[in-house]
Amino acid sequence: MSFLSAFNICASGLTAQRKRLDVASENLANSETTRTESGDPYRRKMVVLQEIQGDGPSFRSHLARASQVSGLKGNVGGVRVAAIVEDQRDLIPVYNPEHPDADEDGYVQMPNVDLVKETIDGMSATRSYEANITAFNAIKLMAQKALDIGK
Repeated sequence: MSFLSAFNICASGLTAQRKRLDVASENLANSETTRTESGDPYRRKMVVLQEIQGDGPSFRSHLARASQVSGLKGNVGGVRVAAIVEDQRDLIPVYNPEHPDADEDGYVQMPNVDLVKETIDGMSATRSYEANITAFNAIKLMAQKALDIGK
């Protein structure tokens, strides 16, 4: 794997984790939204990540052959956001007969957003983002040291 491939993998991870954090923030911001443009309550969104297949073997085959072969060739691709899907769990009924979106029984359908879960998802995305930055800086340092060998 070349240095540029490693930079691309880190960059794809940074992009994916940024999207996860954006979606968690959107969920938190809409945790009280009872009516969207479609007229329904807001539904929690989730990010689906997928491995990008490069021109080389998959990550699984790399792991299987890691102890047998040194200097594996091929460009592993990284990760990408495959989709952003809505959580289909039930909405949360809350008794509030004075709310404009209340039904005839006085219940309002609130979004299925759990504040604790969104906070944890945001923290997880932040930690993963930081890990990708650390890997990126380590690769950059290795490239600098490799250039210093030629001096």
